[in-house]
Amino acid sequence: MHDIRAIRENPAAFDAALSRRGLPGASSEILALDADRRAKIAAAETAAADQNKASKEVGAAKARGDDAEFERLRALVAEKKAEIAQLTTEAEAEDARLRDMLMRIPNLPHADVPTGRDEDDNVEIRAWGTPRQFNFAPVEHFDIPGVKPGMDFETAAKLSGSRFVVLKGAVIRVHRALAQFMLDTHITEHGLTEMWTPVLVKEDAMYGTNQLPKFAEDSYQTTNGWWLIPTSEVTLTNSVAGDVLDEGQLPIRMTAHTQCFRSEAGSAGKDTSGMLRQHQFEKVEMVSITTPETSMAEHERMTRCAEAILEKLGLPYRTIVLCTGDMGFGAQKTHDMEVWLPGQNRYREISSVSVCGDFQARRMNARFRPAGGGKPEFVHTLNGSGLAVGRCLIAVLENGQQADGSVDLPAVLHPYLGGKTRIAADGTLQ
Repeated sequence: MHDIRAIRENPAAFDAALSRRGLPGASSEILALDADRRAKIAAAETAAADQNKASKEVGAAKARGDDAEFERLRALVAEKKAEIAQLTTEAEAEDARLRDMLMRIPNLPHADVPTGRDEDDNVEIRAWGTPRQFNFAPVEHFDIPGVKPGMDFETAAKLSGSRFVVLKGAVIRVHRALAQFMLDTHITEHGLTEMWTPVLVKEDAMYGTNQLPKFAEDSYQTTNGWWLIPTSEVTLTNSVAGDVLDEGQLPIRMTAHTQCFRSEAGSAGKDTSGMLRQHQFEKVEMVSITTPETSMAEHERMTRCAEAILEKLGLPYRTIVLCTGDMGFGAQKTHDMEVWLPGQNRYREISSVSVCGDFQARRMNARFRPAGGGKPEFVHTLNGSGLAVGRCLIAVLENGQQADGSVDLPAVLHPYLGGKTRIAADGTLQ
């Protein structure tokens, strides 16, 4: 959420930053509503002062037997009381409108984020690995003979409908191995603390990480008001909601492997085949809570954590910085990692790592006490996939496919598979 004081102090800078995201002139409506709200608050305070003054004079008029003045003052007290109530109600309503308006405006992009309209304006900053040259035509993951027995879309459709899958046999073992490998790497090599969190959260948590109010249709809500998390960014980040931390506690670096749920609203007809875009999936998430001075360096560190997973798996990828038109709602800056999928003959997103500044912290009221003293400041928050497990499974299967329909698996997964090294063409793990 945005700081209304910063908008008041420099509306031109606010508008200039938002115009890079295609939202010009947003400050005028905000400041008009804010001015009206503040005017009503000031008027209510003036009316309260008039009421207090008249209340003190009522007794004096009664004591001196001035019945006319007594009645006038008593009527004035009642009038001011009603005026205060009306002004307060109107100010509260406008405060709620202002808060909702600020909640629906995206974060301001960092100065070094490239200006652009869509994904065509994203900028590649590095690439790793060379896409494998096949001596046969590679196919997508769901068409690999060795994978087909372990990837059942028909049963999933019978159970739940489209965009679900039932994994079994060798395929689910590789999926589970990938998640375990990611967690172990982040914990032992990258210094993240593993968490296990609920997948059902209260509405406040969804507001805290900017899924609400703007993106309600993208998530699922239960009949009793809980929301299913779209990623454990929600739970990990909100773990510090309402807290005042000591600076010495920062950075806090967390990771969690959870089920995730997304309605995929607006994606009809997009990536309908296979596992690429599902309603239910798994991610190993990374979240960091930092001071403002260290958040950009932490963004680079988290990006390297995600890249390291891909490198250990031997998966070619490229890292891009998203332009202003393609960046997520809550991000100041985002790095996407796109993995090479030979079945599609293209790179596809497998991780987004974003720095959000104090945008989420203001919504959550998460602060820290500076070590050198002074009043508490808002923390900075960061989140990123480390990685999306299902998409990583796709990449492993497609990049490891062989001409006979089998799949060679990355060496780092062999210990997690009891020493097995491949999925045979008949679907068994060997």
